[in-house]
Amino acid sequence: MTTQLEYQAIVIGSGFGGSINTCRLSKKWPGKVKLLERGKRYPMGSFPRTPHDMAKNLWNVVRNDSPQSKNKGSEDCYGLFDIRAFEHMDAVIGAGLGGGSLIYANVFLQPPDEVFDDNWPASCKKEVLQPYYQTAKSVLGARPIPQNEDPRRFIARTKLFQDFAKHEGRDSELTDINVFFGNDFDKPLDIGVQDKNRYGAVQTSCVYCAECDVGCNTHSKNTTDLNYLHVAEHEHQAQIETLVLAEKIVPLNAAGEDDSRASGENGYRVYWLDLKNNKIQCSATTQRVVVSAGTLGTNELLLRCRDVYKTLPAVNQNLGQHFSGNGDFLSFVVEGDKPADPNYGPVITQRTDYNLFKNFNRDHAYVLEDASFPNFAAWYTEGLKPGWLQLGALWRSIKVLFKRFFSGVTTGRIGYALSELLKKDASYTTAVLLCMGIDKSNGKAQLDKYGFLNVDWPYKSNMPLYTAITDMGKRFKKWANAKVFIPMPNWLWPARRNVTVHSLGGCRIADSADKGVTSADEKTFGQVFGYQGLYVADGALLPTAVGANPVATISALSERVAEGITGEKPNPNGDLK
Repeated sequence: MTTQLEYQAIVIGSGFGGSINTCRLSKKWPGKVKLLERGKRYPMGSFPRTPHDMAKNLWNVVRNDSPQSKNKGSEDCYGLFDIRAFEHMDAVIGAGLGGGSLIYANVFLQPPDEVFDDNWPASCKKEVLQPYYQTAKSVLGARPIPQNEDPRRFIARTKLFQDFAKHEGRDSELTDINVFFGNDFDKPLDIGVQDKNRYGAVQTSCVYCAECDVGCNTHSKNTTDLNYLHVAEHEHQAQIETLVLAEKIVPLNAAGEDDSRASGENGYRVYWLDLKNNKIQCSATTQRVVVSAGTLGTNELLLRCRDVYKTLPAVNQNLGQHFSGNGDFLSFVVEGDKPADPNYGPVITQRTDYNLFKNFNRDHAYVLEDASFPNFAAWYTEGLKPGWLQLGALWRSIKVLFKRFFSGVTTGRIGYALSELLKKDASYTTAVLLCMGIDKSNGKAQLDKYGFLNVDWPYKSNMPLYTAITDMGKRFKKWANAKVFIPMPNWLWPARRNVTVHSLGGCRIADSADKGVTSADEKTFGQVFGYQGLYVADGALLPTAVGANPVATISALSERVAEGITGEKPNPNGDLK
């Protein structure tokens, strides 16, 4: 090939997989790696908090070929939260430099050995991944919350969940969380003190504000823009572009021309829309592409390239199969007689084991984690009380609509829960139950009639897991002498729509093309079958649900992808330079 390619690698997406590969590949090829991120940068203090700004903090890009383009009321929003509605499964993902790390709950937790069943190739077994787990853990600074004499370190809900675990005869442990408490693990900085982390980015020792999931304005959570991407940009000259939406990947022929018959040996041209400049189409050529747009973004991009643009026709029919929501299930126990204080501390501090780490039971394996919501959310509900009559009128209007689809019992339960949450101090004794487990990983991601992603989630076959979780929630309510236990309202009959924040699968890593989409071979780890130099590095690789928070496993696999590309093993002590 005589045409000079512009880059050694283009990485699409800046979550854990994209950040890791941008850093590792730019170290190998300084100045020759480009990162495309659809969202914005979020400097310290820039995450929205006011009602006006939070209402606009959503991601919605109206593309010319989407059905939204025909609606005059549709407008572009480049906010943090991308909320997708699918068949019996809704999903929440992040958009911004740092991807899902900007809104995740910090937990770094390896799954048990039993998770890595026959669906996981030998090169992806837990024992093989240990060096990569260790590296990611070191870079992300995973550790439990500090335990010392400072009364500000006490978190009421941690004790609440520990006491419930004891009542249930279950194990409760503090989780490792990727939160900055200073660089010395043995001597944490005082709350609110700033320092540079080991990579040179300024962070604040956690202020216990419970705002991890809405963007940390003090940069106390170890998001990837403060470690992997910070080093990639400032040390290895990676070119990072934000507010650019990847649109199409096209292989090149020997003459450097777009050619859908090629298989990547001559490189690729990547097309994207510049959202800062009236969505003008831009492109660049590269030797290799790493698709790390998150499970939903990666599946959608590859499906559109194969089925709409016809530029990657050799991607096999396993694409989109084995989708998982990682057993995510969110519910609430409202107004118990024990302190919960869900507005204080990191979002998650402990995990209680239900047949995942001990006495493994694939049909009922899950973990229960304490969750929180920000102080400002509690203040908003308090502020609603003077307008209770107006809110009541609004609820009556909503109830009329709900009655068309739901029973009166359902609407009554939702209304009761809302009213209880608005009462004085109700939030202080409300427990937020966050569960993850081993679902069947039997969903299917595919394009709808407009050519955009849809997920078909067979919730009925996953009911044993969801029933076990809701039964536990009812026991929690009884133990806490609470007023009501309620799952997310969209789960209630007959909707049965679950919500996941951990979309996984669709580009399953496997030993052969008949079993998956990406290669598990050590030399081509993460490479899409049928294409040279086209890789996936994010949650889409996972063959099954992992039950535990998936960040650790996604990061380990992504480190392994980067090693295969660069030929350089990562340093287990977290050195990125």
